[in-house]
Formats: sequence, structure tokens, C-alpha cells
Amino acid sequence: MRQTKYIASVIIILTLKLNAQNYSESNISINENIYGSIVEPKSRSNSSLVIFIGGSGPIDRDGNQSFMKCDMFKKLAYSLSKKGISSFRYDKRVVTQIRKGKLDKKITFDDFVSDAIAIIDFFESKYNSIVIAGHSQGSLVGLLSIKEGVSGFISLSGAGRPIDMVIEDQISKTAPMFLEDTKNIFEILRNGETTEDFPLPLYSLFNIEIQPFMISWMQYDPKKIIAKIPIPSLIINGDNDLQVDEKEAKLLYNSAQNSEILIVKNMNHVLVEIEGDELKNVKSYNNPELKISEIVIEKMVEFIETL
Repeated sequence: MRQTKYIASVIIILTLKLNAQNYSESNISINENIYGSIVEPKSRSNSSLVIFIGGSGPIDRDGNQSFMKCDMFKKLAYSLSKKGISSFRYDKRVVTQIRKGKLDKKITFDDFVSDAIAIIDFFESKYNSIVIAGHSQGSLVGLLSIKEGVSGFISLSGAGRPIDMVIEDQISKTAPMFLEDTKNIFEILRNGETTEDFPLPLYSLFNIEIQPFMISWMQYDPKKIIAKIPIPSLIINGDNDLQVDEKEAKLLYNSAQNSEILIVKNMNHVLVEIEGDELKNVKSYNNPELKISEIVIEKMVEFIETL
């Protein structure tokens, strides 16, 4: 009798777990560089697909990289699925290449844009509308990839100015003793040239292998690009973002033809609300248990459902 009750309890628990998972998740290969996961709700509220684009560095489909696990995109995807919205998230091509042991050191910013366009081309006939949601660097990638078939754009912690201006601001706050060196290096890069004359502490920013990529990145001005885009845009930023100041979001908003803005109190760069000092803020980048801001989820859903 006890065994029967135990089996019945196990069946009930498993049934509850299956019912609680309101989505299906599948792995998809778009081409040799793009591998990702699509999350489909059991019951869709609309026929839109959100494509998430990651920020700088070797970001995987879940929003993670070495020594940083926050599961930002995974949590966003699952949260949207609860609202009946499908999404696709993918590993950046550098992640794919690292895994294959074939890293292309000549990658340019435009390669990331080409990847995003390939994804749009793959899905556009399968959904009535596509929504691009780019985080940080991915915001600019998303802006440059917008084409016919894209119905909406969401910027998550995206810059409103060229990357060289953003970095100069960051250096002025964190390492002002290297500000003049930084400005001099960027002046060389703006002319399409490279240099090995830079202070060692700036190596991670300006080593000779990175400079061609930086040149290809800094040619784009996000506020000028968004000004040419007629589709609806949602600009989201936190006022506790250590990497992208909320003024960047306001630049995008003020430049856009058709946009709305959301500045979330206490929210940081990985979209979680943090109260406390800078150390606590940084530690949150490596804590996947923290929840994405509910305000962000609600606003994204509202935006998508009105497209």
C-alpha cells in the first residue's frame, strides 16, 4: 500500500513538472558558424520570433562566457515563452570557432552583422514578424542587420555613440592616467592604421590582433543608424549599469524615428536589479540564480504584442 502511494506521488510530481514546462526547446544550425536554440511556447500568443544578439566577447547562446555565467538570454527566452512568445538565441561565431579549434583572427564587426542577417533570412518565412533584441554590442549589430521582414527592434544596454567614444569615457572614469594614450591610439585607428605603441595595461583593449576589429567596429555611429530606421524601437537601460550609462539609451531614443524608452532603477548591465556597491554589482555577472528584472520582461512583452 505504501509503495502504491509512493508511485502515485512520483507520478503527480512528474506530471506537475511537465505541465510547468510550458515550452519546447530545440537546437538549430543555421550555417557552419551559427548554432543556437529556439524556444517555442506550447501555446503562442502571437506569431513573432525574438532573435537575441549577444554583446562583446565570446558570448554563448545563454549569455555566458568564460568566468561569467549569468544565463541572461536563457532566462529571457524562458520568461517570454511563459507569455506565449517564441525566441532564438545563438552562440557568437567566435564561440563556435573556439569549440572547433579554428578561430579566425581576421573577424570583423561586419561578420557579426552578416550572421544576424543570415538568421533573419532563415526565419522570416516561418514567422509573421521578427523582433531583434540586441544586448550591448549586439544592439549595434541588430541595428545594422535590420531589413525587410523585421517588425521591431529592442536595444538592451546598447550604446548611442561610436565605441571609441564610449571607451574613452570608461577610461576617463576607471583609469584616467591612460586617457591621453587611449585618445592617441584611437586617432591612429580612425585613419585605418594600427600601432604597437601603447601602454601594457591597455593590451586587452588594443593588442595588435584586436585593432583591425576595433577599426571595423568604431566606424559605426548607433544614433545615426537608428535615425534611419522607421520600425518601432524599444530602448532599455538600467541606471546601475557600470558599462553603458543611461545617457547612451537616451541618445538612441532621441535619435530614433519611432521609439520608446525604459530606464530601470537599480538595474545593471546583465539586466538584474542590484542594490549595493560596485563589487556586488560585478558579482551578479556570475550568479545565474538572480532574476531578470520583471519590469524588463513586462515591457518587452507589451512592445512585442503591439507590433
